[in-house]
Amino acid sequence: MSILIALVVILAVVILGLVVFTARTARKVEAALPPRGKFMQIDGERIHYVDSGGTGPAIVMIHGLAGNLMHFTYALANELTGDCRVIMVDRPGCGYSERPDDAPADLTAQAATLAKFMRALGLKQPLVVGHSLGGALSLAIALDHPDCAGALALIAPLTHAPETVPDVFKGLIIRSPTLRKVIAWTLATPLGILRGAAALKEVFGPEPAPSDFPVRAGGLLGLRPKAFCSASSDAVLAEYVLPKYVARYASLTLPMGMLFAWGDRLLDYRAQGEAMKATCPALDLELMEGGHMLPMTAPDRCAALIRRVAARQREVARVA
Repeated sequence: MSILIALVVILAVVILGLVVFTARTARKVEAALPPRGKFMQIDGERIHYVDSGGTGPAIVMIHGLAGNLMHFTYALANELTGDCRVIMVDRPGCGYSERPDDAPADLTAQAATLAKFMRALGLKQPLVVGHSLGGALSLAIALDHPDCAGALALIAPLTHAPETVPDVFKGLIIRSPTLRKVIAWTLATPLGILRGAAALKEVFGPEPAPSDFPVRAGGLLGLRPKAFCSASSDAVLAEYVLPKYVARYASLTLPMGMLFAWGDRLLDYRAQGEAMKATCPALDLELMEGGHMLPMTAPDRCAALIRRVAARQREVARVA
């Protein structure tokens, strides 16, 4: 019995140590990378965003899984802010946006929240840019809230449920909310630190990850327990909701462009890009060399796609 008690005490001490380490790490990360934008309350959710305040056409940028708006401030936004109003938003529960634990978090719910966000800003059919999971969310907005999307520029987007989960994201597939929180407050942060370099190699490959990604692109924000919980719920719920949107893609008539890289190690350009092109023949699909993180590794090509889609949007508006 004494051995059992000793083991329980040791386990309790280890768990307490992990919780303390996680809490301290989260505080240090937030002190080093404080929010840089504004906040808006939407149905109990606190949405964090950066608005360039430009006077040109409005562009709303939506990041991907386990990301934040700094993926766009890293390089891409600077390519467009001269003649566009660029608005970058942390998806609900990501970055510094907050959502209650009991709030729905699937694509439909997030699309509704961001549609209300865009209406609150007075945006009229802005051009919506979506990267990775943000691409699936952009498509959901266009289908469910057409007044909030006048055109889509999709960068390495998730458009169809993948047959397999990329290795780097398999640890996020936790279906129990309770287990998800336990892991978030114990193992997720130290494992994230230990596996960080390997994870970035897979996410950016075959291109090298920028050495300043942890700070300049907000990568360190992913070490917080709430970031892990949000990423896990996003990864689990996307697979359930996405098929219902796939069935509606053929109804899309707004201008759409897409940029994909042949070497993307997270999403297959054939299963995601070419499959979308087969359903929507008018889609402007451009393929290039590179990996998944094109907003950071190829901001000029991303900006060129966005400008091309914006020109098409203006042309359609003139004809109408």
